[in-house]
Amino acid sequence: MRILSIRHPGGGHSGLLAERARAAGHELVEWTPGAGERIPGPREAFDALAVLGGGMNVHEAARLPWMQGEIELLRDALADGEPVLGICLGAQLLATAAGAEVRRASEPEIGWFTVERTTAGAADPLLGRLPERFLAYEWHSYAFDLPAGAVELARTPVCPQAYRLGDRAWGVQFHPEVTPDIVREWSEDFASDPDAVRQGFDPAVALALAAERLPAWMDVGRTLFDGFLEAAALRTRAGAPAPAAAGPAALAPPPRPG
Repeated sequence: MRILSIRHPGGGHSGLLAERARAAGHELVEWTPGAGERIPGPREAFDALAVLGGGMNVHEAARLPWMQGEIELLRDALADGEPVLGICLGAQLLATAAGAEVRRASEPEIGWFTVERTTAGAADPLLGRLPERFLAYEWHSYAFDLPAGAVELARTPVCPQAYRLGDRAWGVQFHPEVTPDIVREWSEDFASDPDAVRQGFDPAVALALAAERLPAWMDVGRTLFDGFLEAAALRTRAGAPAPAAAGPAALAPPPRPG
């Protein structure tokens, strides 16, 4: 398969998604529209889309034309049944494309938080591979409402953490893609995020905790991405359906993950 991974300024890189795509023999192409890059081919030239986090928020789309373009691209992908995975800001953009609201969360989630799968999540092709409860790495101040018809797959007390639209589009609020270099970059640049500053974020403490917790979390990320790539690959086989799940002009924003 060919996978288009959409990056944003301040959002790191494709991380474990790129690792798992290479391991499965797929081609992953990164594109950063927020840096003024042209899309590397028509959307139809790619078998799946992944949309990563970034240092901006959906409410800024009015001043960021490239972000509005991403939302339109995601609407088209949803209409065509193309496999999509949105991560953090990407999940919020996907929710926006599906008609849902994105708003400030009741409190930021920056660091490690326990995520609990829903009953529907246990039967999901992606979330069903993960533990019922898992400690996830997060960095966000905004949260999505569930789009109409979406199935909630996981949550924290603060907000929904994962959803599925149909059987080929998923959004997750946590960061399954992170690697040690991504976490270091975000931690060392914490001062660009006013919410992290207000919470008293300490990069030395955060990096020490990441050294302890990232190995297990990266295994979770690999498991989730393997599930997405397998589901997307089924779609490319003579129109075979993805596995059905049971149950209900770029501006440079401050470099903080979205």
